[in-house]
Amino acid sequence: MLIQRTYARALTARPPLIPFKSFTQSLPFSSAPLTKPHKKHYPPLAALLEIGGVKIAKDDVVKEGDPTNNIPDTIFSKIGLQLHRRDRHPIGILKNAIYEYFDEKHEGKFVKFDDLCPIVSVKQNFDDVLVPADHVSRSYNDTYYVDAQTVLRCHTSAHQAELLRKGHTHFLVTGDVYRRDSIDSTHYPVFHQMEGFRVFSKDDCGRSDMDATSHAAADLKKSLEGLAQHLFGAVEMRWVDTYFPFTNPSFELEIFFQENWMEVLGCGVTEQEILKRNGRTDCVAWAFGLGLERLAMVLFDIPDIRLFWSTDERFTSQFSKGQLGAKFKPFSKRTIYVKLSEGLLEI
Repeated sequence: MLIQRTYARALTARPPLIPFKSFTQSLPFSSAPLTKPHKKHYPPLAALLEIGGVKIAKDDVVKEGDPTNNIPDTIFSKIGLQLHRRDRHPIGILKNAIYEYFDEKHEGKFVKFDDLCPIVSVKQNFDDVLVPADHVSRSYNDTYYVDAQTVLRCHTSAHQAELLRKGHTHFLVTGDVYRRDSIDSTHYPVFHQMEGFRVFSKDDCGRSDMDATSHAAADLKKSLEGLAQHLFGAVEMRWVDTYFPFTNPSFELEIFFQENWMEVLGCGVTEQEILKRNGRTDCVAWAFGLGLERLAMVLFDIPDIRLFWSTDERFTSQFSKGQLGAKFKPFSKRTIYVKLSEGLLEI
């Protein structure tokens, strides 16, 4: 639900490191000295964006006169890029592969949302998913505030309550999310998440010999084990009990991949309070959340998270629609320089 690579790390201030040694090292290019390329001229930031039918003006997001606003131009410039909607980008390819799995295994029941506006209320982002009022994730050090009551979503769960109130019972929400963070090879303040949600009716629960919570948990685990196999093949898996404020019981799914245990996602049976607040008197529900960058780095052998934002053809041309797991091939380091202060990777 929250934070970059997993529902499990939803309320941490900083996305977890990729647990593979190869991803904590520098780019696998030659050791030749860096040569700074000729200065490039960038077009000015767009003054007006439109996402999902919502028009977003720069002055409405970057408010220099508002003391509660902490959104810089570099973050505004990422709004609207929507890497997850690009079919030939690793993030979009992975998203579509997950869609394919749910369409095949769940008879097309899941409604997909990938163009919802990333500007949400504090209530949507925190209160609706039971984040405590004094939780660190609400601080100005962790979250990008448009004003005191409005933020750039920290997680795709910010849309959960609204979709429930509209009557949706099976849905997948994918989008760009924002967390204030320092930048390195595995951390970036803009990333992409997908959340899945399923509500069970009383009839669904009545057909099971188990109690409602156990029935939902069993269905959740079966669905996500199938997803892991769809993405990674025949891998060893294990479930780890954990805690989130919005699910109970809560779990993390780990797989044994490339001789390491890797956390894939977090999930759980939705707290009844969330269902009640949004007019759902159904039996139970489950939810999961995963970070697309985290999994894409592993599946495509991408060593630096900043590469996802590159427009260099030597990167973008390596990926094709529908080709999950095409391995990234490093290229010359001689023309690379990294502007860490702005979080840009020039190639």
